[in-house]
Amino acid sequence: MQFLIWFGFLVIVLLVLALDLGLIHRRDKVIQLKESIGWTAFYVLLALLFGVLVYFIYKHHWFGFGTSRALHATGREAALAFYTGYLIEESLSLDNIFVISLVFRYFAVPLQLQHRVLFWGILGAIVMRGLMIGVGAALILHFEWIMYVFGAILLLTALKMARTESEEIHPDRNPVVRAVRRIYPVTSHFEGHQFFTRLAGRRAITPLFLTLLIVESSDVVFAVDSVPAIFSVTRDPFIVFTSNIFAILGLRSLYFVLASLTVRFQYLRHSIVALLAYIGVKMLISKLVPIPNHVSLIVVAGLLTLGILLSLRRRPEPEADL
Repeated sequence: MQFLIWFGFLVIVLLVLALDLGLIHRRDKVIQLKESIGWTAFYVLLALLFGVLVYFIYKHHWFGFGTSRALHATGREAALAFYTGYLIEESLSLDNIFVISLVFRYFAVPLQLQHRVLFWGILGAIVMRGLMIGVGAALILHFEWIMYVFGAILLLTALKMARTESEEIHPDRNPVVRAVRRIYPVTSHFEGHQFFTRLAGRRAITPLFLTLLIVESSDVVFAVDSVPAIFSVTRDPFIVFTSNIFAILGLRSLYFVLASLTVRFQYLRHSIVALLAYIGVKMLISKLVPIPNHVSLIVVAGLLTLGILLSLRRRPEPEADL
């Protein structure tokens, strides 16, 4: 019977996306800041309301949810796990936004076409995250020690980010892009919002499709961090998946809010490094010193707030004299 809840959730997600691109953003246009803030607030509110629904689903054991002591036995525990996981995933998606901004600048993607790339990128991300969450849940179920591997991955990622001051984009080195270039010729210019066109009688791809490939492949890399991170909060596949999806749904509108401010919020990257390190340690010591989810929620919110406040207090560097 749990299949009905899963199916209903996926139907709602697809309807929201269809409404977004099929009706509201059917025409290519530049997304204004006011509109982006409104959509960001909408997706955050949607996630908050869904957390309330999670509370009642697990409290009353609808369709068998919350009946396993190994997962979440009460509505409060389930809702807290959802909100904590959602905040973690939303926080880690900030670094993804920085990379997407670099990709768009590298390919000089027109502002009116960026929304379309992010839309199809999110569809691909939903599929990939679903597959990775399923594999992760199966591994943890059969090999509990895999949690320590996940923790080590997060610590190594935090260390790598701490030693790298900024993200670097090298599309020509991307194995997916290189493989596609061997199959299809690439046009030198954009063809509106088309991903494919014809060049000298042959089917060809546009720079917009290359941009989409980079965005998709970068999300796979970030999923290697974010999926293990959510398993530090809960092993319930439903909460893991839904918290991930809500964070991804809000990524598109959040990008248009923060893209122009990525330079201003420089300390957010430090917050993400600290967040990854905290979650990695949490997973490694989970057997010896289990950390409750409400503590993790406070830590995650505190790290994000600290990064934002430090960034806002930092004075812009004076421009160099010409």
